Amino acid sequence: MPLPPRPTRPGQVTPDPTGQNPDHQIDALLRAGVDRDHIHVDKASGAKASRPKLELVLQVLREGDTLKVTRLDRLSRSVLHLVTFGAGLRERGIGLHVIEQGIDTSAMEGRAMFGMLSVLAELQRELIVANTNDGLASARARGRVGGRRPKLTEDQAGIAQQLYDAREKTVQQIADLFGEVCP
Repeated sequence: MPLPPRPTRPGQVTPDPTGQNPDHQIDALLRAGVDRDHIHVDKASGAKASRPKLELVLQVLREGDTLKVTRLDRLSRSVLHLVTFGAGLRERGIGLHVIEQGIDTSAMEGRAMFGMLSVLAELQRELIVANTNDGLASARARGRVGGRRPKLTEDQAGIAQQLYDAREKTVQQIADLFGEVCP
């Protein structure tokens, strides 16, 4: 069976970390001329290291192709990763078109803008993390504790720790004893 023609403009969609629907990114890629069959949607946000669909797109891209994304923050959350990513594409002769920010790395101006906006994207991410941490610290100071409630009571956790320390039971046996799933 012959291979289908290779796309020259694949698009990458990475969901927002807040879980928003990626349809607006798909619509933007379609308006930018990306064929629906060449739009790849990852399930993890740009902050995650492993994104199988992006890795697939990178394998498919060849010299002369252009990767299209809606915004820089959809690719990565760190300047180092963005710069490395951009350099890797450039070394392979692959362009990057960031639709909403008007960046096209096939031109010198686009490469310069890519670098500047990479720095700003990381600054924005760091500000969000700092504000989140400040809010969590403020809540803890008021006696509120975030996170999941413990599955075991303090007594059960103590018994589990004693069984583990004494090497009387395996971790799986201890989890089974308390009706918990062992990771």
